[in-house]
Amino acid sequence: MAQRTTADETLPREELAAYLQELATEFGSENEEVTIRVGNKNVSLNPPHNIDVSVETVERSSMLRGNRETVEIELSWKP
Repeated sequence: MAQRTTADETLPREELAAYLQELATEFGSENEEVTIRVGNKNVSLNPPHNIDVSVETVERSSMLRGNRETVEIELSWKP
């Protein structure tokens, strides 16, 4: 059974950069366990040395809704 933890929030760019740096520090550490803050919860994971990375960007232009850009970064692995 999969356990999913999600959180959606709006952050200023500076706070987003700090969060991404926090993730980079966790993944860059020598520890086997990586702790990720998701909303008000900390999730501990055990990624291997090699991790699959997928980056997707979408740029949309709409006359009625205006422009919208998204970036999705997905990290996945099999423990």
